[in-house]
Amino acid sequence: MPGRGGTRLIRRALLVAVAALSLSGCSAVSHWSQAAGGHLALMRAARPVDDWLADPATAPDLAERLRLSQQMRDFATRRLALPDNNSYRRYADLHRPAAVWNVVAAPEFGFELKTWCYPVMGCAGYQGWFSRDEAQAHADALQAEGWEVQVQAIPAYSSLGWSRVLGGDPLLNTFIRYPEGELAAMLFHELAHQRVYVADDTGFNEAYASAVELLGAREWLAAKPEALAAFEDGRARRERFLALARQGRERLAAVYAGPAAQRAEGKAAVTAELRARAPDEAPGYEAWFQRANNASFAILSAYDELVPAFIRLFEREGRDWVKFHAAVERLKPLSREERRANLRGQGGPHESGSSSRQTR
Repeated sequence: MPGRGGTRLIRRALLVAVAALSLSGCSAVSHWSQAAGGHLALMRAARPVDDWLADPATAPDLAERLRLSQQMRDFATRRLALPDNNSYRRYADLHRPAAVWNVVAAPEFGFELKTWCYPVMGCAGYQGWFSRDEAQAHADALQAEGWEVQVQAIPAYSSLGWSRVLGGDPLLNTFIRYPEGELAAMLFHELAHQRVYVADDTGFNEAYASAVELLGAREWLAAKPEALAAFEDGRARRERFLALARQGRERLAAVYAGPAAQRAEGKAAVTAELRARAPDEAPGYEAWFQRANNASFAILSAYDELVPAFIRLFEREGRDWVKFHAAVERLKPLSREERRANLRGQGGPHESGSSSRQTR
């Protein structure tokens, strides 16, 4: 049993970790309750990786993935200058397909995400729920208010390091069997959130972490040509998807900027065209375009828009990870607009390499 000081630390860690993934208003008591209970249950389900490896009941394929994950975890600290803590040193089987379900909402004719705020951690354009049914009920209520909504299954979330007194963020069954490159990308992405995080700037945070995941995964796979080829093939397919999605968003934005009487018809026409083009131009992502709405386009942009700028910053810092993270850290005190102006002033176009977190 922890002492009184340890108990206070655990309570503080739990509250802040919950805030990091919930970002709800103070009046949302039901959301606070499920978030606290869900996070604590997840942490309690986790056991040290060494315990899983010593357990003869652990499936051989799971044991292999757990060993691989620990090599990646060491690499993240040693080579990528990501936090050296107890995150991803434990594993939990949640017996469900997602860690949380995020609710995302945008207006009928716009891409400005609805935000949920917490006094300490800031605001974000999504709200996490540990129950799929509760997330859907919340989404239904928002839809009844006129919002366009999406409920997205999320394989992992970061407590921003505040769960370290509870054992650290664990590996989960929701992503442990990803292909090698994508597993590395997932771990590096979530650890990046622990390295640099700016309250109230989802786009900055996600683009930074997405750049880290892409660049870090490539370094991890550098000596594994077959795995690297598979990773690059998957990212190339995602780039084709993103190109079509960006075209769609731009065309929809033009429609929304036009006469109000023509917006509904124009929106329907653009949406139908995107769905027709998807099989040829974005194979494998047809389902995304079938269900896509303004919320889908808005949250996708949050992960994708600034990634090229972060990659250019990495190159500018001589591909030195310590210098890169320090350069990103120096952007934190700036305003949202100043951060973007600083990043975008660094050079020309570059591949986006966007995260797969919101497109699976």
